[in-house]
Amino acid sequence: MAAIFAASEDAETHLLERTPDGGRKILISGGGRCNVLPSRPAPERFVTDSSPRTLVRILRAWPLREQVRFFEDTLGVPLAQESETGKLFPASNRARDVRDALLALARRRGAAFVPDTLVTGLEPAGARWRILRDKAPPLEADAVVVAAGGLSVPKSGSDGRLLEVLRALGHTIHPTYPALTPLTAPAGGPYANLAGVSLPVFVTAEGDGRRSRSTGGFLFTHRGYSGPSVLDVSHVAVRALDAGHAVRLAVRWTGAGESSWTEALRPDGARTLAAALRGRLPERLAVTLAAAAGVESGRPLSQLRRPERLRLVEALVRCELPCSGHEGYAKAEVTGGGVSLEEVDPSTLESRRAPGLYLCGEILDAFGPIGGHNFQWAWTTGRAAGLAAAGARDAGRLPPPRR
Repeated sequence: MAAIFAASEDAETHLLERTPDGGRKILISGGGRCNVLPSRPAPERFVTDSSPRTLVRILRAWPLREQVRFFEDTLGVPLAQESETGKLFPASNRARDVRDALLALARRRGAAFVPDTLVTGLEPAGARWRILRDKAPPLEADAVVVAAGGLSVPKSGSDGRLLEVLRALGHTIHPTYPALTPLTAPAGGPYANLAGVSLPVFVTAEGDGRRSRSTGGFLFTHRGYSGPSVLDVSHVAVRALDAGHAVRLAVRWTGAGESSWTEALRPDGARTLAAALRGRLPERLAVTLAAAAGVESGRPLSQLRRPERLRLVEALVRCELPCSGHEGYAKAEVTGGGVSLEEVDPSTLESRRAPGLYLCGEILDAFGPIGGHNFQWAWTTGRAAGLAAAGARDAGRLPPPRR
C-alpha cells in the first residue's frame, strides 16, 4: 500500500520484498479468504502501550468507507460482507485476488518490485538513506518506508529484525509479544476431551493488572483454546504468563445469565439435567461441565441439591478454564508492542528520531481485534507513509488516487 501511494505521486519507488512473491500474510489470512476490512471501525478496541489518542488519530486518517471504495473501484476487488460477523471479504473468497491486485496496481503506478531481497540495515547518508542488503550492493534513497511487520508468523518472511535496526537509530521499542494467538491448557485437564467442540461464548481474561473481554467463536483444540473470542483476549494472558503471573480465563457459555440458568435448572418433574442443557450447549461440553460441577448429567432436576445447582450455574456462567501457556509467534496473527507511536508524526508517520524514515503497519506499537481491523491499520498507515515519503502535502487527508 505504501508503494502504491508513493508511486502514485510520481516518486521513483522500489518495493523491497524478502520473499519471492510478497504478501504472504494476506494469502493465509481468513483461512485463505482474506478478511480485507471490518464493516465498522472500532478504534476503541485497539491495544497499545503508546498514546491511545495518537492511535485513533492515525487510524481515522483514511475513513473506512474510502478504503472500501479504494478496494472496489480503484483496485477492482469487489467486497462482500459476511452476515454472521460483519467482516468484509473479497467477493471471490480468494485471498490471492487481494494480494495479486495490490501488487499489480503498485506495478501499474510505476513501483519496481524487487523480490528475494533481505534488508539488513539502514544508515543515514547525509540527507539521504543507505539501505543495506544481504548479498547485494546497498541502495540509496531520499526516503525510506519501513513496512517490515513484526515477529508473528515468521514463515511469512517477517521476523522483526528491523525493530533492532530502528532501536539502534534511537527509537523506543515497547516490549514485543505474541497477540491474537491460541492459548494452551495443562495436559490431561478436565476439558482435554473436548477438542473440536466450538460455540459462541463470552470470554474474560485477567492477569498482571490487565483485563480484556470479548465475545465470539470459541474452539477447544488438542492443546487448549482458540477461536476469535480467545484470540482477542490472548494478549492479556500472554503478557501475564510471560511475566510469571497467573491468568484467570473465565467463560460464559451462552447468552443466558445467572438468573436465567437458575430458572432453567429449577425442579421440573422427571426432567433431567441433560434435557435442560440440550439445545443450549454442545452435548460433550454439557456432560463435561456437569462433571466439573460434580453432577451426573442424567440426574433429574428434582434431585439436585442447592449446592449442586449453585456449582452448575457457576460452571455455566463463570467457568474458569485452566490456562498454562500460549502458541507464541508461530500462530500469532499479530505482534504486540513495537515502535512507540509518540515517535512518529501522526499525519505523515515520519520518524521523529530519524527524518526521512517513515514507519507503518505491524512494526508500530498497535494492534486491533480479529475481524479485518489489523488490515485496516496496515492499509491506513501504509497509505499515509507512502504519500508523505513521496512528498505529498497533508498526506493524512488526501483522497484515494484515481484508477
